[in-house]
Amino acid sequence: MNQKQGFTMGQNVNIRVLFSQSIDFVFSRFSGKLIFSLAFLFLFSGINLFGQKVFDDKTKDPEIGITEHLDEFLPTDIYLIDENNQRVLLTDLIDKPTIINWVYFRCPGICSPLMEGLAKVMDESDMIPGVDYQVFTISFDPSETIDLGLRKKTNYLNLVNKKEAISKGWKFFVSDTVSIQKGTNATGFKYKKTGSDFAHAASVTVVSPKGKITRYLNGIYFLPFDFKMAVIESSKGMSAPTISKIMQYCFSYDPVGQAYVLNVTKISGTLILFVALLFFLILIFKPRRKINK
Repeated sequence: MNQKQGFTMGQNVNIRVLFSQSIDFVFSRFSGKLIFSLAFLFLFSGINLFGQKVFDDKTKDPEIGITEHLDEFLPTDIYLIDENNQRVLLTDLIDKPTIINWVYFRCPGICSPLMEGLAKVMDESDMIPGVDYQVFTISFDPSETIDLGLRKKTNYLNLVNKKEAISKGWKFFVSDTVSIQKGTNATGFKYKKTGSDFAHAASVTVVSPKGKITRYLNGIYFLPFDFKMAVIESSKGMSAPTISKIMQYCFSYDPVGQAYVLNVTKISGTLILFVALLFFLILIFKPRRKINK
């Protein structure tokens, strides 16, 4: 071995020793924080103590529920059967802010409370149905007839005081399989047949006079203020995200019970993440105590 080769090997050994010593120093000084950081990142990746995802995968459409299609326009080839048993085009009927409500008239679950909620908010609102806005209740069950829809409408009109105005502004429809599929897909309304019934969520879609989707109102009860703001914004063609996003996060739809239930797992996982983040920040920024020698 010549002198140059010996110098190079010695230099490499010194570099490796220095690198090893540096790694040992960093790990010994920050090992506690490093381990906690890795644990925090593991938690933050979406795994809670129950082994489930804390945050839903928003890249996938739900099998049952609502996928918002804000700022998208309704197709111009959706045909409905109106209260006079006439075949009409949906977009031809939209000349003012329109609230589209997908239900099926035989529904034993949330459809009835949802339509009761609509009847109540229309009755309480200072806006005039049929003038300031209109509501279209459309059955997504192609086997249903408009006669059944008219009987349902009569039942809900008996719940309100403004019967004449609401009757003019609240229209019931049925449709065929092709148009139902186009309409529910366009509005992001996801449902699933379960035996002779359907599993579905409770929601209405607000559409502008030009047929643009501007807002979703989820649930079976509606505040008059939220209802009015949705109509006013729709009249101007302004879209807005759903107000009740926090409610959607905290509650999940149970297709078996056909109701919204508190998602304890998701909420507890979120609290765990918050506490872990708080503890992590305390470890990072808390000043070290000086040791008196």
